[in-house]
Amino acid sequence: MAFKDRSLDLTIGSLWSGIWYISWPMLLIMVFNFFVGFADVYVAGFIGPEVQAAVGFVSQFYFLIIIIANAISIGTLALVARAAGAGNAEKSLGIARQSLIFSVLVASGLTVTVLVFYKEIISLAGFPPDIQGIAEKFLRIFAFALGPNYVLIISSAVFRAAGDVKKPLLTTFLVSVINIIGDFVLVFGLFHVPKLGYTGIALSTAISVTVGMFINLFFFTQGRWRSFYVGPWNISLEIVRKIIVIGWPAALLQIAWNAGTIILYTILGRLGTASVIATASITNGLRIEAVIYLPAFALNMAASVLIGQNLGAGNTDRAGKVGWKIAQAGVILISFMAVAIFLCADNFASLVTRNREVLEETSRYLKINMLSEPFMALSSILGGGLQGAGDTIGTMWVISIAMWFIRLPLSYFLAVTLGYGALGVWVAMVASMTCQGILMALRFHRGRWKNLVVD
Repeated sequence: MAFKDRSLDLTIGSLWSGIWYISWPMLLIMVFNFFVGFADVYVAGFIGPEVQAAVGFVSQFYFLIIIIANAISIGTLALVARAAGAGNAEKSLGIARQSLIFSVLVASGLTVTVLVFYKEIISLAGFPPDIQGIAEKFLRIFAFALGPNYVLIISSAVFRAAGDVKKPLLTTFLVSVINIIGDFVLVFGLFHVPKLGYTGIALSTAISVTVGMFINLFFFTQGRWRSFYVGPWNISLEIVRKIIVIGWPAALLQIAWNAGTIILYTILGRLGTASVIATASITNGLRIEAVIYLPAFALNMAASVLIGQNLGAGNTDRAGKVGWKIAQAGVILISFMAVAIFLCADNFASLVTRNREVLEETSRYLKINMLSEPFMALSSILGGGLQGAGDTIGTMWVISIAMWFIRLPLSYFLAVTLGYGALGVWVAMVASMTCQGILMALRFHRGRWKNLVVD
């Protein structure tokens, strides 16, 4: 049985048609995810800056915990996309099964570890004392959601890799609705639901991803995925090895990035009385900035799928062309969005905070960081293409260098040594992202990713 039909064949026909077919559902997925993150911060804002800062801290740390799932999903996507591009249904399903088995085993071990050592983890992360208790409660609740979240992430990657993007779109929509409604209902109470305060933010996330997991598992019983559950479920060390070979640089990259972001928060935490304002501002700024990340990461995922499938079909020249076309469209779009946010920074900041000092610093964060957004788009989109080709080592080095050799040293030097405070951190972020975009474009241009053997 061929895995693809004409409506899903992304290896022939118009490049722009293929880009659009993959991109618009992924853009909506990113929009839904944005509203979830925005709702978390918005609801936290009603409670206080300390809770907003804790949400930002724990969001970064929780993402650090699920990096293995994201790494497995990148390895899975690269392998499934190539198999789908070659029309090999049996191979695609086999990789999907092995990825889910592996992810469940990893998630189980991490859940136990977090529940046993959550106090030590929060302490080592350097959370300020007035945020530490909140962060501990958040982390314990999120630990129980690790397994469902891992399955949700991997299964969604499988559907995307095969070009079946409407299934994760529907799942993400339902997960987002549950999460957003849960934020308000569980935090403030409604009808017979008790008021849980900030704990409700974490609970709504745990509940929503669990529902999403069951939805995706149900999708594997439908249509061309129907044989998913009847295949062999014994672990294949060879397939797992291939997933790890592709995924470990992505895992290391995400560790480096998120650990770096936590250190960035720690640097802001050294600003004395200004630390709470600064950490709340970067939390708010990142949430607002996510508006720009939406199309960038949607195109990132589109580039991964399209380049992976075209390489699987042997169309290396087409794979290169699609990468540059997506990057071109993304840079133009992101530039227009960055100008709009720069001009309306005060208005955007007022959406997430009512504290005057936090509002002013959030606005300044936005105005400065908008300068580097075209380079962010270039890095994100071409990086996604490299990952789809299996060149995860290349993206790892580019982004790690930008974070650890430019952003963090420059942030500390400007903010602490020279005394520029939060302003110094914002400037360092712009400098590092500009370098990252240029280095990623050079890596893609060299073209060594076209000849990688990953399957």
